[in-house]
Amino acid sequence: MKKSSIILALAFALSAWTVTAQPSGDPPEQGNDSPPADGPHHGRHHPTPDALIIKTLDTNADGIIDAAEIANASAALKTLDTNSDGQLTPDEYMPPRPGGGTNGPPPGHDGHRPPRPPLIAALDANGDGVIDAAEIANAPAALLKLDKNGDGKLTPDEYRPHRPPPDGPPPGEGDGKGNDNGAPGEPPPQ
Repeated sequence: MKKSSIILALAFALSAWTVTAQPSGDPPEQGNDSPPADGPHHGRHHPTPDALIIKTLDTNADGIIDAAEIANASAALKTLDTNSDGQLTPDEYMPPRPGGGTNGPPPGHDGHRPPRPPLIAALDANGDGVIDAAEIANAPAALLKLDKNGDGKLTPDEYRPHRPPPDGPPPGEGDGKGNDNGAPGEPPPQ
């Protein structure tokens, strides 16, 4: 009897220790909102200017804005209109900047703001920074303009800004001033 009580107590203690050693159950934060840990921000979370819109449109959080989500874009965007004025201002559709300040991307080192992400540029057709009622109503058509391959859905490579590699263009793509091995417009020598 004494031996079975000890075994039972050990089994209970082991199971209690196993439960406390398990992760919290909260999934790790994922998404396209932050640069990789080895990137320029060294792991600090800096959401992209379009992160809130992406999260709102991509209702199933699979990273793809599919045909049904595009069709529902106007209704989804209206959920961001916190003051119910029928339009979205940057404080409603852009995440707050780290450390406070106004919403949107901080100015670069030269004081200029980076270009607007393709998703925001498509939705804000007149470029005034406000996604007005007409632009919200036109959201499905505006989003489909980003669909480069015509498959009816938007993948991150279609709705995320394209950045050149830090070391310039890939080999063979030149520097935008003609090809690397000949005059502009002429094939490289063989």
